Amino acid sequence: MVTGEGTVRLRPPRNTLDRRAVGWWRAQWLLLTAVPVLVLGVLGAFIGPARFWLLTAAAVLAVTGLVCAVLFPLWWFRTHRWEVTDEAVYVRTGVFRQEWRIAPMSRIQTVDTVRGPLEQLWKLATVTVTTASAKGAVRIEGLDHEVAAELAGRLTRITQDTPGDAT
Repeated sequence: MVTGEGTVRLRPPRNTLDRRAVGWWRAQWLLLTAVPVLVLGVLGAFIGPARFWLLTAAAVLAVTGLVCAVLFPLWWFRTHRWEVTDEAVYVRTGVFRQEWRIAPMSRIQTVDTVRGPLEQLWKLATVTVTTASAKGAVRIEGLDHEVAAELAGRLTRITQDTPGDAT
């Protein structure tokens, strides 16, 4: 955000993600945890001498995964923000190490909307804004799929009307 003197002063982006993103992130955590827990459980069932240690590891991993699935998505929801203005796309992500990404409209090359299987189940989508930056694309995850479609259309219209950056 630019002030009258030409200096930049950042404020948190105004928009939160869709509340359903919490459930989507929880499902990801649970699926990520379920596979190794299942493998350890099956191994524990078939390998008698190591049964105690394998099932103990499975139980510890299952409890840890459940705790993470409950806590982390809520935390992420509180910290992830995004905003689109006529000048740029702003995204703030991260919990311990917050990252602010700003993509000026004049630098945007493509705008993509992606809906993976879990996102489709939760009626969510991810908007990816690709620029010439070596840091990579700016991603806004956890948007309602209709909001994401509208946002992609809006960004496309704004970037078509924005002259390219010659630098």
